[in-house]
Amino acid sequence: MGKPSRRTLPTIIGVSVVTTLAANIAVLVVRGGDDPAAPTRSEQQARYVAASGRMSVSPNAVAPLGERLTPHILVAGPATLPADVVERVRGAKGVKGVEVVDAVQGMVAGKQVGLMGVDPSTFRKYTPKPTAKSDALWRNVASGDVAISFTMGNDGGVKLGSEVPVGGRKEQSRARLRVGAYATMGIGDVDAVISRDRARALGMPAGNAMLISVPKAEPRTFIKKLRKVLPKGTKAVEVNPEIDFPRAGRVPDAGGQVMTAGQVRTVIRAAYSRLGWPYVWGGESEAEGGYDCSGLMQYAFAQAGIRLPRVAADQARAGWVIPYSKAQPGDMLIWANDPTAPGYISHIALYLGDGKMIHAPRRGTVVRIQNVYTRNMRGAVRVSPKLVNSLHR
Repeated sequence: MGKPSRRTLPTIIGVSVVTTLAANIAVLVVRGGDDPAAPTRSEQQARYVAASGRMSVSPNAVAPLGERLTPHILVAGPATLPADVVERVRGAKGVKGVEVVDAVQGMVAGKQVGLMGVDPSTFRKYTPKPTAKSDALWRNVASGDVAISFTMGNDGGVKLGSEVPVGGRKEQSRARLRVGAYATMGIGDVDAVISRDRARALGMPAGNAMLISVPKAEPRTFIKKLRKVLPKGTKAVEVNPEIDFPRAGRVPDAGGQVMTAGQVRTVIRAAYSRLGWPYVWGGESEAEGGYDCSGLMQYAFAQAGIRLPRVAADQARAGWVIPYSKAQPGDMLIWANDPTAPGYISHIALYLGDGKMIHAPRRGTVVRIQNVYTRNMRGAVRVSPKLVNSLHR
């Protein structure tokens, strides 16, 4: 997890929402992981959801999973979205589903994260399949637990079943909630989810955000139309844009499309300068005392004048994904290691050549050089400064 100023959710929510949770407080994105073991699906569900036997909530408190929908657009503002605007979006051509949620920057277990208040019965269908299918997970959320992303738990050291403070930066604005599940929501920058009742009790804004599913529309085009009806101060972003997989791994090689040899050398030297620094979930500078995998990439590429997005899933869109067999020094390598969100890019490293890479592996390790492993690998990213610039527009 990075600093709020460098992430999508804080950008679209704005300062006024921050003050709602008692001043200066801070949703599917994941970092870390190093060649993990692969338990079976049933083992995963048992491992990542806390026992709910002590909960008083009825088995019928959460509706069964209906048709799953892919969230394509996230809209958020400083105040409740007007009902007429929501209905207008819901009835727009190409819209298959709209889910209204509460969204803020919040503090969870001492970490600044994207936090959402949701209706477990309806929100679940907008999440990755393993997360959506777990009745126990959503019953725990309905009963008052907080569900956190797999990497926040696994690499951030937040234990399943433990009680952690959730809410504002100030102690009096927090409540202690049980961590009821490790479950990535598949929405960039959202690392924690609670029930709408819990959100309102914490003073979160009511219904200031919505997810929109538009499977047959081009999200960027839809966003342009959407901006004409949204209230002032409300913003919209694409959720997890498609990663560019060019045919036969071919990429442009001139006109500023890819890095120069000098930039590659600068990036590698910068990464080497961080060797030995501890893995810290959310770390992106010396100020945090260490780096996580995407924080290390952001630091190294920044020294070459390339401002990468903050998290691995977004960094994977900073160029063209090519087969590992075609990787060159200076490319980034990407993995989908998150068992709660199959296919979601959750780890990233810098390729050095000759089968070696430099990365921040996981909690309890340091930035190091090691042999490349290919389990769960999704390829190499040939970084394009031009594409990186477009990600910040």
